[in-house]
Amino acid sequence: MFKILIIKLLLLFLLAANGCEKNQKKVQPNILLIMTDDQGFGDVGYHGNPDISTPQMDQLAQEGAWFRQFYVSSVCAPTRASLLTGRYSMRTGTQWVTRNLESMNPDEITIAHILRDAGYQTAAFGKWHNGEHYPSDAKGMGFDLFFGFNGGHHNNYFDTRLEYNGEMVPTEGYITDVLTDSTIAFIERNHGQPFFAYVPYNAPHSPFQVPDEYYDRYAEMGYDARTASVYGMVENIDDNLGRLLDTLDELEIADNTIVIYLSDNGPNGHRYNAFMRGIKATVHEGGVRVPLFIRWPGKIAEGAVIEELTAHIDMLPTLVELTGIPQPETKPLDGSSFAGLMLNQPHDFPDDRLLFFHHSRWDSLEVYPGSVRNNRYRLIRGYENDWELYDIKSDPGERNDVSHLHPELADSLRQAYYNWFDDVTENLPSERRIPVGYAEAPNVTLPAPQAFFEGEIGYHGAGWANDWLNNWMSTEDRAWWYLDVIQAGYYEVIAEYTLAEENVGTRILFSVDEESLVGVFDQVHDPGFIHSHDRLPRGEVYEKKSWAFKNLGTMHLTEGAHRFEVRAPDIPGEASIELKSVRLNNVSSR
Repeated sequence: MFKILIIKLLLLFLLAANGCEKNQKKVQPNILLIMTDDQGFGDVGYHGNPDISTPQMDQLAQEGAWFRQFYVSSVCAPTRASLLTGRYSMRTGTQWVTRNLESMNPDEITIAHILRDAGYQTAAFGKWHNGEHYPSDAKGMGFDLFFGFNGGHHNNYFDTRLEYNGEMVPTEGYITDVLTDSTIAFIERNHGQPFFAYVPYNAPHSPFQVPDEYYDRYAEMGYDARTASVYGMVENIDDNLGRLLDTLDELEIADNTIVIYLSDNGPNGHRYNAFMRGIKATVHEGGVRVPLFIRWPGKIAEGAVIEELTAHIDMLPTLVELTGIPQPETKPLDGSSFAGLMLNQPHDFPDDRLLFFHHSRWDSLEVYPGSVRNNRYRLIRGYENDWELYDIKSDPGERNDVSHLHPELADSLRQAYYNWFDDVTENLPSERRIPVGYAEAPNVTLPAPQAFFEGEIGYHGAGWANDWLNNWMSTEDRAWWYLDVIQAGYYEVIAEYTLAEENVGTRILFSVDEESLVGVFDQVHDPGFIHSHDRLPRGEVYEKKSWAFKNLGTMHLTEGAHRFEVRAPDIPGEASIELKSVRLNNVSSR
C-alpha cells in the first residue's frame, strides 16, 4: 500500500512538473527596446566618458551583454528602418530623413508585425521616423498603440502636443518624462501578457532643450551650451531608464523581460567619442558605432561581452530566436541572429562578415560617402570618390590610410561595396507618392516638406520636418504633391496657413487633373513664434504660435496617380500665404 502511494505521488509530481514545464514554455518574454536619438558611443560613462552621469546605462551594460562593436546607419531614419525590418534601409525604401524619403515601403514586414501576430501587445512611444502616412506609419507597421511624433525632430520639448493614435493631444512636462510615463502605463496595463514596448526617445537630438537641474551640472563643469545640453538630456534619459527598470522590478517581470538599449547614430556634434573619428552623418567608425546593451536575467550572463561585428539589421532575427516564435515569413533578411552569442549556445553567426554603410540624400545617391567594414579594416569612400583604408584594430582613430600597403584588399572591399550598393538600390522608388484613400486613414495631410515647387517659392528652413512654404510672391510660382489615390471619393480640401495683413485678398488655386478649387484668403492670421526653451540657437525652424485653417470645399479624386498642385493666380499684396500643409479629408460616406 505504501509503495502504491509513493508511486502515485511520484506520478503526480512528474505530471505537475511536466505541466509547469509546458506552462513555462508558453510564457514568452516581454521586450522593452529603448533607442535614443543622436547619443554617441562616448555619451555613456561605461565607455570612458569621465564626466557624464549614466549609472543606469552603466549597470545595464554590466547586468547583461555589452556589445563592443555594434553598428547602425549614419542618420536616424535609415537606422530605424533596418532595426525594425532586419534589412538594409534602402531595400525598404528608406533613403534619407525628410521629403518622404524616410518612409518605408508599405509592404515591409517589421518585428512589430511578427510579435503582434504571435500574440504580443505592441506599442511605440516617441519618434517614429519611417513614414507619416498609412500604411508606412506606426499603425500600419505593426503597432497597436502609438504616442509620439512622426518627423525627424520635434519643435519643443516642454508642454508640447503629441499624436496619440492619430489624434493630437496636449502634454504637460518634459517630453522624455512624458514618453516614459506613457510607457510605464502601457507596461502596467499589459504585464499579464507578452508585450513589445518600442521607446525611440527623441533626445538628445536638437533643439537643445533640457530642464535646468540637468543642464546646470554640466555648464558648471565648463562645457559649452551644446555639450552641456546633450549631457543633461542623456542624464535625464538615464533617470527615465531607471524608472522603466524599477517598473519591471515592481511588477515582478524583470526576469521575463528582454531590455535593449541602443542609439541610432553617432553623436550630433564634436565631443568625447572614445577617440573615434567621425560624428553623426559620417560613415567613419565614430559616426556609425553606437552603444548596445541587452539584459535578460537568468538567460544572458552578467558581464557578457560580445566582440563580433553586429548591426541593426541583426535585431529582428535575434528577437525572433530569443522569443521562440516560429520562423515567420519575411522579406529576404540581411541580418543574422546573434542570440547564440549572448546565450553562449551553438550558433552560426558569421565570423567573417562585411557590413556596409552609405550616407545618401535626395539629389544624387552616388556622390555621397560610403564605407565597408570587416573584422579589422574599414574602407571609406569620400565625397571626391577617393578611397581610404584604415586598420581599425591598430588605428581606431582612422588617422593613417593604409590602402597603399594592402591594394588587393582595398580593391576587393571596394568591389564588394559597389556590388552591395547596386543590389540595395535596385528597387528604390523612383517616385514618392502620398497614399490617399485608405479606410484606416480617411484624413491625409500633405506636409510642406514633401512638396515639390518651382519659382521663388521655397521652404522656410531647409526642408526638415515642421518647415513650411514661404516667399510666395509670384503668380508663376507653384507647388505640388504626388498622390496615389487608393480609393476614389470626395475629399474636403483644407489649407493650413498664416497670412499677414498686407497680403489679405490673395487667391489660391488647388487643382488635380480637371478638378479645381479657388479660395480667397481674407482673414489675417499672423501669430508670431512661441517662446523657445532652447539653450542655443537652433538649426531647425522655430514653432509658430498657431496656424489658421481654411476649408476650400470638396473635390472628387479618382483612383490612381495624380499631381495635386497649388498656385496663386492673384497676389494683391507683396506675397501670398505661408503654407504649412494641405489636408484631404474623405467625406464620401457623409
